[in-house]
Amino acid sequence: MSRVDLTVEFAKLHPEASMPTQGSAQAAGWDLYALEETVVKRHQSSLIRTGLATAIPEGWEGQIRCRSSLGKKGMIMPNGLGTIDSDYRGELMVLATWIGEGDSFTVAKGERVAQMLFAPVPKVTMVETSVESLGTTSRGEGGFGSTGKF
Repeated sequence: MSRVDLTVEFAKLHPEASMPTQGSAQAAGWDLYALEETVVKRHQSSLIRTGLATAIPEGWEGQIRCRSSLGKKGMIMPNGLGTIDSDYRGELMVLATWIGEGDSFTVAKGERVAQMLFAPVPKVTMVETSVESLGTTSRGEGGFGSTGKF
Protein backbone atom coordinates (compact mmCIF):
# COMPACT_ATOMS: atom_id res chain seq x y z
CA MET A 1 0.00 0.00 0.00
CA SER A 2 1.44 3.36 -0.95
CA ARG A 3 1.34 6.32 1.39
CA VAL A 4 -0.19 9.62 0.40
CA ASP A 5 1.78 12.71 1.37
CA LEU A 6 -0.41 15.44 2.84
CA THR A 7 0.63 18.90 3.94
CA VAL A 8 -1.62 20.54 6.53
CA GLU A 9 -1.05 24.09 7.69
CA PHE A 10 -1.55 25.01 11.35
CA ALA A 11 -1.48 28.48 12.87
CA LYS A 12 -1.08 29.41 16.51
CA LEU A 13 -3.93 31.65 17.65
CA HIS A 14 -2.18 32.06 20.98
CA PRO A 15 1.58 32.30 21.60
CA GLU A 16 1.46 29.50 24.21
CA ALA A 17 -0.29 27.02 21.90
CA SER A 18 1.59 23.82 21.10
CA MET A 19 1.84 22.45 17.58
CA PRO A 20 0.51 18.89 17.09
CA THR A 21 3.04 16.10 17.53
CA GLN A 22 3.19 12.40 16.69
CA GLY A 23 3.89 9.94 19.50
CA SER A 24 5.97 7.82 17.11
CA ALA A 25 6.98 7.86 13.45
CA GLN A 26 4.16 5.46 12.56
CA ALA A 27 1.46 6.91 14.81
CA ALA A 28 -1.77 7.51 12.88
CA GLY A 29 -2.80 10.49 14.99
CA TRP A 30 -1.29 13.83 15.85
CA ASP A 31 -1.57 14.78 19.52
CA LEU A 32 -3.39 17.99 20.39
CA TYR A 33 -2.52 19.89 23.57
CA ALA A 34 -4.65 21.87 26.01
CA LEU A 35 -3.96 25.59 25.80
CA GLU A 36 -5.08 26.19 29.36
CA GLU A 37 -6.15 24.32 32.46
CA THR A 38 -9.75 23.16 32.03
CA VAL A 39 -12.06 21.55 34.59
CA VAL A 40 -14.37 18.98 33.03
CA LYS A 41 -17.32 18.38 35.37
CA ARG A 42 -18.87 14.94 35.79
CA HIS A 43 -21.55 14.14 33.17
CA GLN A 44 -21.17 17.57 31.55
CA SER A 45 -19.50 18.48 28.30
CA SER A 46 -16.70 21.03 28.18
CA LEU A 47 -14.72 22.56 25.35
CA ILE A 48 -10.97 22.33 25.73
CA ARG A 49 -9.09 24.99 23.79
CA THR A 50 -6.02 24.14 21.73
CA GLY A 51 -5.13 27.64 20.57
CA LEU A 52 -4.71 26.34 17.01
CA ALA A 53 -6.42 26.85 13.67
CA THR A 54 -5.80 24.77 10.57
CA ALA A 55 -6.30 24.70 6.82
CA ILE A 56 -7.05 21.10 5.88
CA PRO A 57 -6.77 20.58 2.12
CA GLU A 58 -10.01 20.25 0.14
CA GLY A 59 -11.04 16.62 -0.19
CA TRP A 60 -9.81 15.80 3.33
CA GLU A 61 -11.18 15.98 6.87
CA GLY A 62 -9.61 16.07 10.30
CA GLN A 63 -10.98 13.56 12.82
CA ILE A 64 -10.63 14.51 16.49
CA ARG A 65 -10.49 11.38 18.65
CA CYS A 66 -10.10 10.72 22.34
CA ARG A 67 -6.68 9.64 23.56
CA SER A 68 -6.90 6.13 24.98
CA SER A 69 -4.96 7.11 28.12
CA LEU A 70 -7.59 9.71 29.04
CA GLY A 71 -10.45 7.39 28.07
CA LYS A 72 -9.01 4.80 30.47
CA LYS A 73 -9.28 7.39 33.27
CA GLY A 74 -12.88 8.29 32.40
CA MET A 75 -12.70 11.23 29.98
CA ILE A 76 -14.57 10.62 26.75
CA MET A 77 -15.71 12.57 23.72
CA PRO A 78 -19.53 12.54 23.88
CA ASN A 79 -19.84 12.62 20.09
CA GLY A 80 -17.26 9.83 19.78
CA LEU A 81 -15.48 11.54 16.96
CA GLY A 82 -15.30 15.19 15.95
CA THR A 83 -15.02 16.13 12.30
CA ILE A 84 -13.09 19.21 11.18
CA ASP A 85 -14.14 20.16 7.65
CA SER A 86 -11.62 21.51 5.16
CA ASP A 87 -13.33 24.92 5.07
CA TYR A 88 -13.28 25.48 8.87
CA ARG A 89 -10.82 28.13 10.02
CA GLY A 90 -11.78 28.64 13.66
CA GLU A 91 -9.99 27.41 16.76
CA LEU A 92 -9.71 23.64 17.14
CA MET A 93 -11.59 22.63 20.28
CA VAL A 94 -11.90 19.24 21.97
CA LEU A 95 -15.37 18.37 23.31
CA ALA A 96 -14.91 16.28 26.46
CA THR A 97 -17.12 14.68 29.12
CA TRP A 98 -15.97 13.23 32.45
CA ILE A 99 -17.58 9.88 33.35
CA GLY A 100 -14.92 8.73 35.80
CA GLU A 101 -14.86 8.81 39.59
CA GLY A 102 -15.19 12.12 41.39
CA ASP A 103 -17.05 15.32 40.58
CA SER A 104 -14.61 16.56 37.96
CA PHE A 105 -11.36 16.01 36.10
CA THR A 106 -8.79 18.72 35.62
CA VAL A 107 -6.97 18.84 32.30
CA ALA A 108 -3.61 20.49 32.85
CA LYS A 109 -2.31 23.25 30.62
CA GLY A 110 -0.08 21.60 28.01
CA GLU A 111 -1.59 18.12 28.49
CA ARG A 112 -2.23 15.98 25.42
CA VAL A 113 -6.03 15.90 25.24
CA ALA A 114 -6.94 14.35 21.89
CA GLN A 115 -5.49 13.16 18.64
CA MET A 116 -6.23 14.32 15.12
CA LEU A 117 -6.25 11.97 12.17
CA PHE A 118 -6.69 12.91 8.52
CA ALA A 119 -8.95 11.03 6.12
CA PRO A 120 -9.97 11.51 2.49
CA VAL A 121 -13.51 12.67 1.80
CA PRO A 122 -14.95 11.38 -1.49
CA LYS A 123 -17.09 13.57 -3.69
CA VAL A 124 -20.54 12.06 -3.29
CA THR A 125 -23.53 12.42 -5.60
CA MET A 126 -26.90 11.60 -4.03
CA VAL A 127 -29.44 9.90 -6.29
CA GLU A 128 -33.05 9.50 -5.21
CA THR A 129 -34.50 6.11 -6.04
CA SER A 130 -37.22 3.69 -4.90
CA VAL A 131 -36.91 1.32 -1.93
CA GLU A 132 -37.31 -1.63 -4.31
CA SER A 133 -34.33 -0.59 -6.41
CA LEU A 134 -32.07 -0.67 -3.34
CA GLY A 135 -32.11 -4.45 -3.54
CA THR A 136 -32.20 -6.96 -0.72
CA THR A 137 -29.55 -8.35 1.62
CA SER A 138 -29.50 -11.14 4.19
CA ARG A 139 -29.48 -8.48 6.92
CA GLY A 140 -32.44 -6.60 5.51
CA GLU A 141 -33.89 -4.07 7.96
CA GLY A 142 -32.09 -5.51 11.00
CA GLY A 143 -30.74 -2.64 13.05
CA PHE A 144 -29.08 -2.09 16.40
CA GLY A 145 -27.46 -5.34 17.53
CA SER A 146 -29.08 -7.45 14.83
CA THR A 147 -25.81 -8.89 13.50
CA GLY A 148 -24.19 -9.80 16.82
CA LYS A 149 -24.63 -12.60 19.29
CA PHE A 150 -24.34 -12.04 23.03
